[in-house]
Formats: sequence, C-alpha cells, structure tokens
Amino acid sequence: MAAARAIKGARSGGGFLRVGLPILVVVIVAAAVIVGVVLKSNANNANGGTLPAGADTSTAVLANTAKQATGNTVDGIQSNSAEQLIYHIHAHLAMYINGKQKLLPFGVGIVPPYQMQTTPDGPFVAGGSKFYWLHTHDETGVIHIETPAQHTYTLGNFFDLWGQPLSTNQIGPNKGKITAFVGGKPYTGNPRDIPLTAHNVIQLDMGTPVVPWSDFTFPSGE
Repeated sequence: MAAARAIKGARSGGGFLRVGLPILVVVIVAAAVIVGVVLKSNANNANGGTLPAGADTSTAVLANTAKQATGNTVDGIQSNSAEQLIYHIHAHLAMYINGKQKLLPFGVGIVPPYQMQTTPDGPFVAGGSKFYWLHTHDETGVIHIETPAQHTYTLGNFFDLWGQPLSTNQIGPNKGKITAFVGGKPYTGNPRDIPLTAHNVIQLDMGTPVVPWSDFTFPSGE
C-alpha cells in the first residue's frame, strides 16, 4: 500500500511541482545564459570579431576596433614596439551620419594590452604592445602620423588599418552618399585619396552636409 501511494503521488500534480519545477527553473536560467552569449556574439560579429579588454566600446564611435590590424603590415604601414618620431605630424577627422557626429575610437593602430590614462578629453591610450605609424590615442579625431621617414599616407590607408571600408558611398558600416571637406573646402575625389598631411582638417558627411564645416584647433605642440 505504501508503494502504491508513492507511485500515485509521483503521478499527481503535487509530484510534478516538487520534481518538475526545479528542472524548469534550471532550463529557464540556462536559456537566458545562452541568449546572452548569442547576443554578445552577434554584437561582436557585427564588427568582425571580439573586442580585446580595454577597447573603446562607446556608442558614440563610428565603429569599434574589432577588425583592426594586430601586427601585420597594412598598405606598407608597419607596427613597432615603440612610436616612431622621426617624422611626426597630425591630421584631424570629423564624421557625421545624417547630421549626427560619430567619433573615431581611441586605440586605432595601437595593439593591446593598453595602458590607459584619464584626461579632460576622456580616455587616452598611453601605451600598447605595438604602435602602427598611423594611430589614435583618444576620441578627439586627431590622427597621429609617426613614421621612421617622411611619407604621405591617405585617409584610405588609415581606414584599411582600422579595418573599416571607405569609398564615395560608404563610411564604416554606413552606406550612402558622402560629401567630403578638406580645410573647409569641398573635396570632389574619392575620400580614400585625401592626404594625411600636417594639420589637415577633414570632414566626412553622409546624407545632408553639415554646414558650416567643423574646424579644429590643434593643441599646442601638435
């Protein structure tokens, strides 16, 4: 009789609640974990890879650095264990998508792990395992051109290093007509060909051009 009552209890609703509910909770928790992993993976894959620790994850940037070069030579641009200061100049890039400014991420052209500093302009990458001759230390839009010999690189070279597309109708993950300005004047060629010369101020607008153009004053010493 006791055995019969035990079997009957296991088949009743109360038996299911005692045995099935804990299993259901485990299944729900596991599913939530899987969904979180998938969403994170999809976010990384949308940018072509997984971001290293300390990389720029701000939603204000045009694209993150998941696709950037990590030591291999790109367009003849090499990486070294230290910055090359024989030829040292700076250019500036501002980007607008349908009137909304998008920033350059810090750490483009700098291979992690990063040594970070906090500045009034935000995070600043003070060090890394390798430095490419073209790189960014912060989100101000300043592109550092630091090479062992004088050479004129282009905005296309920088985007190739960043791992992002640039053409007359695409900037990073965004597609549409691009209007380019250099020093406040319209640039009619392919934006990839814009030279990164000393204190060149570049603006790329997708959609309605942003007027007046965004001028930039380089900090003292740059």
